[in-house]
Amino acid sequence: MPRVAWRALRPQSLTPRQARVLALLWLACLPASFVNTIFAQTVAFASDEFGVGAAGQGFGAAVVRWGIVLMLPLAALADRVGRRRLIVAMAWCAPVAAATGALSTSFGALVATQTVARPLGIALSVFVIVAATEEMGSDARAWALGVLALGSGLGAGSAVAALPLAGISPQSWRWAYVVGLAWLAVAAVLTRSLPETRRFESMQSGPASESTAIDRRRLAVQLLAAALVNVFIAATSVFQVRYLTDVRGFSAARAALFTIVTAAPASFALVVGGRLADRRGRRVVASVSTAAGAALLASAFAVGGWTMWVLAVAGGVALGLAYPAMAVFRGELFPTARRNVASATITVASLVGGSLGLVAAGAAIDAGAGYGTVMWWLAAGPMAVAVLVLAAFPETAMRELEEINAPGGGRPTR
Repeated sequence: MPRVAWRALRPQSLTPRQARVLALLWLACLPASFVNTIFAQTVAFASDEFGVGAAGQGFGAAVVRWGIVLMLPLAALADRVGRRRLIVAMAWCAPVAAATGALSTSFGALVATQTVARPLGIALSVFVIVAATEEMGSDARAWALGVLALGSGLGAGSAVAALPLAGISPQSWRWAYVVGLAWLAVAAVLTRSLPETRRFESMQSGPASESTAIDRRRLAVQLLAAALVNVFIAATSVFQVRYLTDVRGFSAARAALFTIVTAAPASFALVVGGRLADRRGRRVVASVSTAAGAALLASAFAVGGWTMWVLAVAGGVALGLAYPAMAVFRGELFPTARRNVASATITVASLVGGSLGLVAAGAAIDAGAGYGTVMWWLAAGPMAVAVLVLAAFPETAMRELEEINAPGGGRPTR
């Protein structure tokens, strides 16, 4: 991103401590997103080696997502002992657990290793977002999550960049998992430099200035939205490589190039979307961008040639604009004492929705349905969320977390 554009988007209120913490959390996103992405990128090649069809591939990916329940005890621990300890622990454990996938002797064994590894990576992502939400000012929370998403994109990009290794031989996809061990260097940096969030320390040392109970209505709305969005997102991410290789005849290297080229423009959109959400409000940005992104990306599965590339780029940009506004709600709407548990529970709902989308998409594709038709049906999920955001989500821009979660609910949520 050009330096002038970066300065224009950077909140003026950002303190040196906030900038330093954000940089460290950005680093933590690298191993988290690599671990979260590597199975989706290699599953098509692993299933070819083990003779597994699209339905089996979709079911395996769903099982990996069901492992997310392992994250809930970790989230409860993070609310009890602090964000820093769990972020550091997950930064060490997630890449090591993912690397065991290279030793798999069957598709089931690969699924088993990633059912353990991926929840650790997702837990790291959740704890990072919570820490950033607690550290940033009221005019920079969504922007900070957009910046962190750039780190996530780079970490995921490293998994995509390792994909050409899968094209060397039927077994060479295994080397892509080994690449992730390089991210242990990040764990060493976090161990040495990452502080605990000030809000957690304040909660531990003084009387509560906000409610300590989770608002059930807020949680229910967030659970529904997360599930409906990920029904579509999970299917597009897992089946994109297979669509490109099976329908469009792409090689592993060309599929990796497509993923990188079409995702890169969304990086700028993440930061722009964050600033728009902080300045103009979350609800409109989230609603319009989510609906547009789903429509454009679903359409990319129905065409070929340069039109497919353009639609994929446009869909990625729209969803990039939506991400910070949607993601920041997960931390803002819940008190410090329960913020990790609430965020983790919403993430579980997201993964459950994704698993349902994967199973449905895999079965439909194996039955002969076109990729474009399947993705358009699944796009109904995020389009429904666009309406739900406007109807039921509160506006949280420019409000302190303590105000949003004050006993009695603070200002009206609508």
